[in-house]
Amino acid sequence: MTCVDGRGGVLTPKLSRREVERSEEASIMYPGYRFWKHWNIPSVLIRSCTSLSASLHPGGCSPDLTEGHSKQLMNDGKFSLQNLSNLLIRSRLQEIVGASKNWSDHLQSTKERASLSNQLVSKQEDLPHRRMKDSYLEAYLPLGSQPNLREKYLNVHKHVRFGRILEDLDSFGVLISYTHAKTDNPRSPFSIVTALVDEIDLVKKMIRPDCDLKFTGNVTWVGKSSMEVQMHVSQYHDDVYNPVLDATFVMVARDPANKSAAVINPLKPEGPEEENLFKQGNLNKAKRTKLKETSLLKTAPNEEERNIIHNMFLGTLDMQTVSFRSRKLPANSVWMDQTKLKSLEICHPQERNIFNKIFGGFLMRKAFELAWANACVYGNSRPHAIAVDDILFQKPVEIGSLLYLSSQVCYTEDKYIQVRVHSEVVDPLTKEHSTTNIFHFTFGCETEVKQVIPKTYGESMLYLDGKRHFKARIIKN
Repeated sequence: MTCVDGRGGVLTPKLSRREVERSEEASIMYPGYRFWKHWNIPSVLIRSCTSLSASLHPGGCSPDLTEGHSKQLMNDGKFSLQNLSNLLIRSRLQEIVGASKNWSDHLQSTKERASLSNQLVSKQEDLPHRRMKDSYLEAYLPLGSQPNLREKYLNVHKHVRFGRILEDLDSFGVLISYTHAKTDNPRSPFSIVTALVDEIDLVKKMIRPDCDLKFTGNVTWVGKSSMEVQMHVSQYHDDVYNPVLDATFVMVARDPANKSAAVINPLKPEGPEEENLFKQGNLNKAKRTKLKETSLLKTAPNEEERNIIHNMFLGTLDMQTVSFRSRKLPANSVWMDQTKLKSLEICHPQERNIFNKIFGGFLMRKAFELAWANACVYGNSRPHAIAVDDILFQKPVEIGSLLYLSSQVCYTEDKYIQVRVHSEVVDPLTKEHSTTNIFHFTFGCETEVKQVIPKTYGESMLYLDGKRHFKARIIKN
């Protein structure tokens, strides 16, 4: 139907008469705003190219994408997007916040949003409660139904690019959050952004590019200005939906100027299942607080960890020289300082979000692709993603910044590789450096990989931190 560039460009192949009729009939409804908006499918001439997906077998078309079924979903009170795309969701978010669609007039749009501050309240009791089902959304990525859409998501191995899914999850999570915090006003006074990717656990090694994907999600926990959003992705194959991944994001609401926290609607669980989800949200918050307090940046390693590092150090000494300075690399090992891979991105306006900062999904995609490349080189094979966790967005990335991404293999075990990506921005005028994100990715390989060995104390802390992240994900899975 529509092939969409995540940066806002639209590529529309020539549609059949039936496809045009169906696209004109398709519409979406946003709960709380109670209005229908017809899709606008712009017609853009694209240059001829050989399709990478031409040899893929047809199939995997979800029955949920049939016209009758989608209307039934909408009548049941669910918000259903027949075509999940960054452009469609971005357009909807722009309408919700009244954001400018053009970079040239973004300053005026920002000034206009500042006047919405009088719609905010100071006490959460003054806002109506929301139910979990009030924020429930469904969206479909029709890779099986619309072959032309595959080109954006296809990698060279003819599987779905996971980095693109990260972008879609980020956009989808923001839309879910706005659904929870909906107001009766035409424009929302909230500036909702992703604060943390708590965890993403993948069930499948590879995502098929010829089967439709279904995204579902809703808010499962609410604090005063923060929300926990749980999302699930499944793929239609062999007449059933098969789980692909589960994701937990933490979103925060801020004032229209994005300078201070804003109070949002409280959440009222209904029934034992929802109460358990809400309790889990409290446990997750407590876990994050504990991890922050026990961070190796604040506290020393425990006794077990100290013994691990000391034994690794002894394993690198040359016993014939009887010297702590003489180090040798053990067999089937790699020094950690030899596992770095870096990249640089120029932050253009085309990568901006609705608040004119660099889109968080873009940052995650770039970090993941760099981490994957590093794991590929290190393991000398094609790795598959197993988990993503603890991605903290420490500060927004301004447009025009130079984005430095530095990846490093920090822990290995059997067939697994743990990669850490450090993201920092540099203001080209002031030369100021500042960290924006730390990413943690867990990959699996088909064969056992070499052991990574730290050489310095700092690298030893990276090793232990990577081990902690790895064990937390593997034990859970």
